Amino acid sequence: QVQLVESGGGLVQAGGSLRLSCAASDAPTFSTYVMGWFRQAPGKEREFVAGISRNGGRTAYADSVKGRFTISRDNAKNTLLLQMNSLKPEDTAVYYCAADRAPTIGVLTTKFGYDYWGQGTQVTVSS
Repeated sequence: QVQLVESGGGLVQAGGSLRLSCAASDAPTFSTYVMGWFRQAPGKEREFVAGISRNGGRTAYADSVKGRFTISRDNAKNTLLLQMNSLKPEDTAVYYCAADRAPTIGVLTTKFGYDYWGQGTQVTVSS
């Protein structure tokens, strides 16, 4: 069972950048997990942000972040990353890392597809 710990959140002005990291504890098998980033703003549902396949060859993004966010993974370091550029106030949320061992070579874009979640890291974008 994998354990996920996010870091890298914080307060940034609109137009700025942040890079989120997610460290996975299940070292020998990290490459067998499909990974994703989700976010949840106060009073809103948790929503998909970006996802990546097991080998990193396939990615998917929410329309709201396309062209601004980039998801990547380093299977040798058991790490998932989210580079966030051109941040907007509406990007303010708690960001969660998620993992699943779904038998797919693709990407999972729904929260119901993930079994493992981190505790989240707060991202606040000021206007």
